[in-house]
Amino acid sequence: MAGKAAILAVSMTLGLAGCSTGIGETIYNGYVLDKDALDLTPVGSSREQVLLSMGTPSTTATFDGEVFYYISQKRERPVAFMKPRIVEQTVVAYYFDKKGVVARRAVYTLQDGKVFDTITRTTPTGGRDLTFLQQLLTGAGSGANAGAAAFRNLLGN
Repeated sequence: MAGKAAILAVSMTLGLAGCSTGIGETIYNGYVLDKDALDLTPVGSSREQVLLSMGTPSTTATFDGEVFYYISQKRERPVAFMKPRIVEQTVVAYYFDKKGVVARRAVYTLQDGKVFDTITRTTPTGGRDLTFLQQLLTGAGSGANAGAAAFRNLLGN
């Protein structure tokens, strides 16, 4: 009888231990920041030096010059079935000038602004976001007022 109770106690303990792995989960995503690699890439470093020291960037941008972004995130969820929330985020940005030399290096955290969306990979544009009708009425596209003129012609004005 004591043997059956011991087996039951051990199986219950193992069963409950299996359930506890989904509680309090921490998830790390992205680039693992290395202080030594950051020290090797000060302002004035070449693009190649940044790539050799830091590795391939998480994402890049090419608006007013090239920018390399190295993104690291820490997410937590209290229970396995809940959506994880970001608790830490670090973005290291290298801004290059026209010659491919680091003009500025910045380190952003979650407290510096919005959460960087790594899933949709969307980048803000330089202009305004216009709907189709707004583009048609303002003439955005070929010619200054070509869209507005075409719309007026459709209406018969």
